[in-house]
Amino acid sequence: MNEFEQNVQSKRNDAIDAGMGFVVSFGFFALIFITAAVVQFVAR
Repeated sequence: MNEFEQNVQSKRNDAIDAGMGFVVSFGFFALIFITAAVVQFVAR
């Protein structure tokens, strides 16, 4: 076992971090989509 396997900085589950990354990026693109839809609706 090497040094990095013995001395890990974070013991958190990677699935939680991956899920949060997905949720944050999805929310960002959803916000862009909603903003564009509102602008298109107002421009009519």
